[in-house]
Amino acid sequence: MIESLKIIEHFDLELLSEIKEHSVVKDVIKGTELIRDGQYITSVPIVISGSIKVFTTYSEKEFLLYYIRPSESCVLSFIISQKQEPSTIFARAEEDSKILLMPYEKVTQWIKKYPEFSAMYFNQFNYRYYDLIDTLNHVLFDRLDTRLYAYLTEKAKITNTTIISISHKEIAYELGTSREVITRVLKKLETEKKVTLTSKGIQIL
Repeated sequence: MIESLKIIEHFDLELLSEIKEHSVVKDVIKGTELIRDGQYITSVPIVISGSIKVFTTYSEKEFLLYYIRPSESCVLSFIISQKQEPSTIFARAEEDSKILLMPYEKVTQWIKKYPEFSAMYFNQFNYRYYDLIDTLNHVLFDRLDTRLYAYLTEKAKITNTTIISISHKEIAYELGTSREVITRVLKKLETEKKVTLTSKGIQIL
């Protein structure tokens, strides 16, 4: 199963064998919390299928950091585990997902022992750096309607659907605003023919 992951398909047989021996494949249902604030992280995930949302909180509101998609890992969980400090992030299954959990002690060993594993994590760090910069730019410089539409299209892309079943309250919580504001901006997007509000959810046009 794990051999099909693009992120590790080029690894040699010895490294693949060690990953299989020491790691665990886990099925998680939508909404499952994999990491929570204050928790000590003992494993580093790679998503096999589905998607994981990584976020932090501020003033009782969520701040989205990034999504982990198939063949991607959570570099922040690796950094926090190495520091052996309580987590300052949350990770939650955005949909039913299958993940590979690698013990952080082994991840540290494999980075030192196998150049291809080290290169893989360097690439993940690089990717997440630009991902976080992009998120920060959205928050600092984009109008709320632009942020909301980008948020919805990203959710649609991740879950591979054009209709997003999510409450206005939940969107407001994730974007750091109020439900009333989200409702107003959604109506604006509907007027602009970017979305349609239906009984099933929000449809991206």
